Amino acid sequence: MSGADRWTSTSMPYVTPRAEGQGDAWAEEAAARGREGTQRILFAGEVPAAEEPAALLGLAAGEPVVVRRRIIELDGRPCELTDTYYPVGIARGTPLAATAKIRGGAAALLARLGHTGSRVIEDVTAGLPTPEERDRLELASGQPVLRLARQILDARDRPIQADLMTMPAHDQRLRYEMRIG
Repeated sequence: MSGADRWTSTSMPYVTPRAEGQGDAWAEEAAARGREGTQRILFAGEVPAAEEPAALLGLAAGEPVVVRRRIIELDGRPCELTDTYYPVGIARGTPLAATAKIRGGAAALLARLGHTGSRVIEDVTAGLPTPEERDRLELASGQPVLRLARQILDARDRPIQADLMTMPAHDQRLRYEMRIG
């Protein structure tokens, strides 16, 4: 992908609750650029937390969490793998634990459930994909990926969501905009 075609990704639309009646943030962002953004939910439900998502949620490894595993697609091609984790006390028995699409997105549902994000922490690293990631992202051998780990905390600094994302490095540009003071 040339520099002009590289996708520039910002996090704010995905961590901010959407207004009632608004559609999917990814589909709208892609459509605004004349593209089609979709996602496939591979799994949703309770699992024992692996070390990284457990740490992001302030839990011990092995404690139960709710996870939504998705393949994000752009124009019908995989462009990101995203696993989103929630504490069971927030997500058990809600649409977050099911494979159906969530109207208005997860951030809006969390807000309706009384859990609004106040602070977001993101760490980005680069490396080579696992064989499974390479296959799911349809990458050639040796192509690197970016890994983004996101922690969303409420106003009391309690973790309410953790995201682990993997995306082809050659297709991405990450943009961060911050207001100070």
